[in-house]
This record gives sequence, structure tokens and C-alpha cells, in this order.
Amino acid sequence: MANSIDYGNLMHDAMRGLIREVMSRVARDGLPGNHHFFITVDTTHPDMDMAAWLRDRYPSEITLVIQNWFDNLQVDSNGFAITLNFGNAPEPLYIPFDSISTFVDPSVEFGLRFELQPSDDEDDDDDEEAPMLEDAPQEDEQKSGEVVSLDKFRK
Repeated sequence: MANSIDYGNLMHDAMRGLIREVMSRVARDGLPGNHHFFITVDTTHPDMDMAAWLRDRYPSEITLVIQNWFDNLQVDSNGFAITLNFGNAPEPLYIPFDSISTFVDPSVEFGLRFELQPSDDEDDDDDEEAPMLEDAPQEDEQKSGEVVSLDKFRK
């Protein structure tokens, strides 16, 4: 039995579940209203599937824009498949949920960011993912890892 509750990993799982649910709804119903997503992913993730030329161009991370045109969106328990347009060339991708470092919907100023941070109870240099909930940055400003209260989103 563990010595403590691992809130970081529990929050991590909950936030990935939120992304899974959002993408499932978009796959079923399309993007509602002005919603669109900027999703930054780790292209070195072993389950990330992308064309070799894209991986060469983006060897560590890529930010995907899901807005006006996308096709073949299919969501499973581990990630989602989607076809996006790169310079008038449709390219199929598979994005594992645990490869996502940021998920932003600027239309409603919502964003999730996952950062690597040292564990408090370990003395070595191992990192664990610690999720952060933050406001999406406005186009003319950049925000650093600010944690916001969910109360501002309640009606």
C-alpha cells in the first residue's frame, strides 16, 4: 500500500479524461460555435504516429490546430486519430493522450498544461508529470504556469 495519495497522477488522469471526452464529442457532433483547439504534443512519444517528413520537421514537439478543416477524427481510450492539412497535404496522425503537453481552446480561454516537475518525496533527479490548469494566453500576451480557480468557470 502506498504511503500517500498520488494526487498528481489522479489529476493527470482526470485531465486526460476531459480531453478524451471533448474529442469524443467533436468526433460525434463536430466543433460547436467558435470552439477550436491548439494541442501541443511530444513527437518523440513511442505511440505517436505521423509521417516521417513531419517528424523530421518537428523532432521534439508540434502544435496542432484543430479548427476549420480536419477529417477522420476517431477517439479511443489511449488517444485519437485525425487527418490534418499541412501545406495542402492531408496527413493522418495518431495522438496518444499522454503525449499532449498543452490543450487550449482560445474561444473560451480554457487551457490545460502538463509539465514535468521533480517529485517532492524523491531525492533523485527523476521527474513525474504534474498537471496544471491555466487560463489560455491572449494573442498579445504570454502567461506562465498560472493555476486558476475553477470557481470563475461556474455559473
